[in-house]
Amino acid sequence: MATLRVLNGSGDARITWSTEDLERGDAEAQAAVREAERIFARERARGAVGFRVRPGAPAERLEAFDPLAEETVLIPPMVGG
Repeated sequence: MATLRVLNGSGDARITWSTEDLERGDAEAQAAVREAERIFARERARGAVGFRVRPGAPAERLEAFDPLAEETVLIPPMVGG
């Protein structure tokens, strides 16, 4: 399963989909990916930074959404105060 996590003030929101189903053309997986792409673009426009996270490896900054990444995390911009 692939996951997009969006961190926010109350924890995080998650969208998940099966990459296997996506590659088979499953409509539900495709809809989840479209929603994840929409959220990724919206949050990036608001200043969030996206990272691909893999166990045992450093996080990799993403400039574009990758629907085959196992876990993508969006971190909102830090606000001082």
